[in-house]
Amino acid sequence: MLRRSLLAAAAATFALPVLRRPASAAADPGTDRQVLHVLDRLAFGPTAADVEYVKTIGIEKYVAEQLNPDGISEAPELAGRLAGLDTLALNPGQLWAEYGPLRAVDGVKPSPEAQKARRQRANIIAQEARAARLWHALYSRRQLNEVMVDFWYNHFNVFAGKGLDHLWVGAYEAAAIRPYALGRFRDLLGATAHHPAMLFYLDNAQNTAPGFKTPDGRELGLNENYAREIMELHTLGVDGGYSQDDVVALARILTGWSLARPKGPGRDAEGRDATGFMFYPRRHDDGAKHFLGRDIAANGEAEGEAALDMLAKSPATARHIARKLAEYFVADTPPPALVARLATRFEQSDGDIRAVLNELFASAEFRDSAGAKYKSPYRYVLSAARASGTAIVNPRPLLGAMARQGQPLYGCPTPDGYHDSEAAWLSPDATMLRVSFAAALGAGHLKLQTAPAAEGPVIEASAEVPEPVDAGPLEAMLAPALSERTRTAVAAAQPGLRAALILGSPDFMRR
Repeated sequence: MLRRSLLAAAAATFALPVLRRPASAAADPGTDRQVLHVLDRLAFGPTAADVEYVKTIGIEKYVAEQLNPDGISEAPELAGRLAGLDTLALNPGQLWAEYGPLRAVDGVKPSPEAQKARRQRANIIAQEARAARLWHALYSRRQLNEVMVDFWYNHFNVFAGKGLDHLWVGAYEAAAIRPYALGRFRDLLGATAHHPAMLFYLDNAQNTAPGFKTPDGRELGLNENYAREIMELHTLGVDGGYSQDDVVALARILTGWSLARPKGPGRDAEGRDATGFMFYPRRHDDGAKHFLGRDIAANGEAEGEAALDMLAKSPATARHIARKLAEYFVADTPPPALVARLATRFEQSDGDIRAVLNELFASAEFRDSAGAKYKSPYRYVLSAARASGTAIVNPRPLLGAMARQGQPLYGCPTPDGYHDSEAAWLSPDATMLRVSFAAALGAGHLKLQTAPAAEGPVIEASAEVPEPVDAGPLEAMLAPALSERTRTAVAAAQPGLRAALILGSPDFMRR
């Protein structure tokens, strides 16, 4: 009953205005507003502790620290929450051997019931990967690195629901995305290209030279899927100047890039299980290729590395990445002059992501863009949880809220990933779902402090009875970003409704 009254009050006050950008969403020159702006972009929203920290050291020093995360000591509570997630320690080969489909033994195929049980057992991998992502996003002091993990995972998206990829999405993020999130783009491109999650998702594991036959007599042949997407989505962009002939050439170049198949539980496949990647010379097309205006001589696996070098250094790639970063951090339609400067910095720095972001965060376009971006469900749920100050033990209610709002973690089936734009996420129905979430979070009804059930990551609960969010500190922290309409509505509401009204307001849905 209380939740329904919270929802009704919040919806009546805010559901319709969120369809228009609030009048107060333009950048405020005040320092407090800029602190919130920086924490809404470089972090997953402000916490009381982060606001005070940024005020103490200054915005410029905070940005500099976040651009160099190795110098930031991690929060002890993060390590404690990650400690119980055992599958995070397994490499792709171990995950495949211990949780992948059962194989025939002495010619006897496993029963359908045994395969089903095996698949159900493997569910723990994705559950723990999702929990780990949320723990990092909520509690890591290296917030910009976590923001960039979200950005790059969507850029190099892999769908957990496709075949074997439910085994590898966590390992993919941990090994191919997180270590390179603020590094060199070429390293990031190479890490994703070699990972079994990407090789399987975009079918390059099946990409072979014409005429090659598997041991059971199947002829796989050329598969252009990954070659096309790596140019259209990962590097050059749809208008990057490549042709269908280039797609075919790159597919031929990448023949033989495939998966290291495990030979049995705990056993390496020719010593390459640690990465899960294997180059098979017999599957490779040894003919000469002509790619992006250059002749590529037959050179086995090295052909693919040369092609990745070309793609990473292309001016079209610089423009594509610059535009996407400007869209993510500044505006859905970013200023062309800013995109041009970022592309130039990308080229000058040989794809140094940190250098490009430093240029972006120092720009007037970034400073003047407070409130210009509409939060994705992922960012909205995380920012609400962080702002609430709730000590979260059970991540499942947050993951469920993201899924209900249309953004299940690792759940985008298409290779372009989730879009980070107002057009992608703003609608009346979506707004009502957010208001409902805000009402439940504000009232303390999400059971975030209750340990999850036995089938998922079990973490000791810090409290059995959740407490409602205290609206006083919440409003004080967010006041510089709240419109007069929101402040008036909150002041007029019953005390038990105020936190929900703030978290469900049009102002809080923007960043």
